[in-house]
Amino acid sequence: MSVTLEDKLVVAISSRALFDFEEENRVFDSGDAAGYMRLQLDRLEQPAAPGIAFSLIRKLLAFNEGDQQRVEVVILSRNDPVSGMRVFRSAQAHGIALQRGVFSQGRSPYGYLRPLRAHLFLSANADDVRQALAAGFPAARVLTESAQAGSNHPNEVRIAFDGDAVLFSDEAEQVFQAQGLQAFQDHERRKAAQPLPGGPFKPLLAALHRLQRDGDARMRIRTALVTARSAPAHERAIRTLMDWKIDVDEAMFLGGLPKGEFLREFEPDFFFDDQTRHVDHAARHVPSGHVAAGVANR
Repeated sequence: MSVTLEDKLVVAISSRALFDFEEENRVFDSGDAAGYMRLQLDRLEQPAAPGIAFSLIRKLLAFNEGDQQRVEVVILSRNDPVSGMRVFRSAQAHGIALQRGVFSQGRSPYGYLRPLRAHLFLSANADDVRQALAAGFPAARVLTESAQAGSNHPNEVRIAFDGDAVLFSDEAEQVFQAQGLQAFQDHERRKAAQPLPGGPFKPLLAALHRLQRDGDARMRIRTALVTARSAPAHERAIRTLMDWKIDVDEAMFLGGLPKGEFLREFEPDFFFDDQTRHVDHAARHVPSGHVAAGVANR
């Protein structure tokens, strides 16, 4: 029987998103690619510290048990194959079951998302993320300066999403950007019963919903919608999720309040937002990623 990832949640992740390679990356960014390779080889027996997305990946992989392999994590990296050895060694040392990786040695690896049929791509490289989003894949630039995830919920994968331009299209955001808050509220009130089109992260939310539905009692997924919307614009967001037949566990309609402290209380393993001001503030409190989609990022 041929090997397939068809029935799995597939996450592609760069080495810097999974592990703390910031010191090594400064050598690479200086233009000394050979020095970077030597440093990684010298540290081959030294496991790298967990990176910003480590908690998310570790918990997702906990859905796998025996013959029930529901999640696949693949390293997708601009690193060279030699440096890739340290990535796999570090994963083994931390008990992270990685089997597959693509190391493109300086070339953007986003094209490999297509044969992987990835549901999510996490990278510290903004250009790779933009190209992945343009190709139709849920993708986010990991803020490597983010706070690490907490440890209070070992049996729950907690993920928080912004709404417009993340879970939903940026249709309403375009109205807000062009005409202001009142026009936005009026627009959403008129269209309250009309579901919003899906945004770049709808496929990930749907895949998480399937994973939760088909999983077991050992691990569960808890999701939150954390949005700058407020009443009356909240109704269209709720009705959209109802139309998709996808539930979120919590919804926060913050009316423009800073999201960081609310996210700190939710304690997500990761938060996704398209607005740099929101994601920068959130990163002080929780692991965060910037989704460079929609009118706010043009």
